[in-house]
Amino acid sequence: MLGLVSELFDDPRITAIGLLAEAFSGLSARFDAQLAGHKLSGVEFEVLMRLARSSGHELRMTDLAAQTSLSTSGVTRVVDRMEREGLLRRRACPTDRRSSYAGVTSAGMTRLTETLPGHLELIEQWFTGQLEPAELDAFLDYVRRIRDAVNPCATAGADRDRESEAPAA
Repeated sequence: MLGLVSELFDDPRITAIGLLAEAFSGLSARFDAQLAGHKLSGVEFEVLMRLARSSGHELRMTDLAAQTSLSTSGVTRVVDRMEREGLLRRRACPTDRRSSYAGVTSAGMTRLTETLPGHLELIEQWFTGQLEPAELDAFLDYVRRIRDAVNPCATAGADRDRESEAPAA
């Protein structure tokens, strides 16, 4: 029995997920300190980045929730708070009155562009700089494959045809 338990503890799957969790935790701690200097939480930064990298710098609220670690009510609270701070704006969907979009304002883009240089330095120092270019390419492929398996909605709204939702002229 003791041998079986020992084998389970030494299983490389446990090691892999443990290393991933430890790396993420360590990176998050470094990123959180830097983001706090720009008056952003990790979630707020993620929301700004998702929106800034989306077509028209906006996403449907449900797609934003699917792309982040937030529930639909959680994303509503974050967007509400960021809208009060002037970082985001919300607009109704022209084709579905039950839906709305969140978009980055010019103040939000300014905050993001002020934050990004230091954030990229930390990413380079503590993450991508630890890998050779070919290793980084392979890592991105592996992580994307895992992400797509466990979170198939992570790119929700990314392929949206914005012309089909534009108001009639």
